[in-house]
Amino acid sequence: MSKPRETAVYTHGHHESVLRSHTWRTAANSAAYLLGSLKPHMKILDIGCGPGTITADLAALVPEGHVTGVDHAPGILDQARATAAGRQLTNVDFAVADVHALDFPDDTFCVVHAHQVLQHVGDPVRALREMRRVTRPGGFIAVRDSDYAAMTWYPASKGLDDWLDLYRRVARANGGEPDAGRRLKSWALRAGLTDITASSGTWTYSTAEEREWWSGLWADRTVASAYAQRATEGGHATAEGLRAVSEAWRDWGKKDDGWFCVLHGEILCRKEA
Repeated sequence: MSKPRETAVYTHGHHESVLRSHTWRTAANSAAYLLGSLKPHMKILDIGCGPGTITADLAALVPEGHVTGVDHAPGILDQARATAAGRQLTNVDFAVADVHALDFPDDTFCVVHAHQVLQHVGDPVRALREMRRVTRPGGFIAVRDSDYAAMTWYPASKGLDDWLDLYRRVARANGGEPDAGRRLKSWALRAGLTDITASSGTWTYSTAEEREWWSGLWADRTVASAYAQRATEGGHATAEGLRAVSEAWRDWGKKDDGWFCVLHGEILCRKEA
């Protein structure tokens, strides 16, 4: 019997405009709900580690333990290794993995963490079952995902409305669920998890520097990333339409009263002892 495998396509890809966002992420701004549960000796699996900034932070927080970062895309792992090496961390390693079929024995890790992963996978319930399987009794499954439909901004922008509608259509065509944040608890219950603490967290961009950075990376991503290619090749948008959305992002970024909030759902699940 063959192992289950990923069926969804990662919507964003790893264009520079995407990594501009991913390398900004830290354990403090992206996994705060988990940090109070960490102990220095813990063994952690970080799923969908990308360029490894959160992974490296987690390794620094468990100096007597070990962190394994895994990603479905082999190419990004060289950057993750460089991130860890640049911080002189020796308690971290990296490997290619599919969250639907993890190549680890049962009850291996004290913590299994996934940030912005389940929105991009074909079967999030199966993924959570796998995460539970490789977690030790008494250990934690920690998951955080954004919820695109809950993102909000000011001032109103028809171009950003178009962006949100387009992104959600492209992500779903790729096999993912862009409004994952609100579904995490439901998925966890379906996966058989019982001790679940559900919470939420936000990223907010409002200062001139924050607006320039956030609007700029989305303006570039809209016309130059794998997302842009999938939007046009899938018949969801034209190149002209993408350019219009990109310009809407840049226009919003110039607004002195501009404000953008990204809502994330979070679950911290303890595996029964």
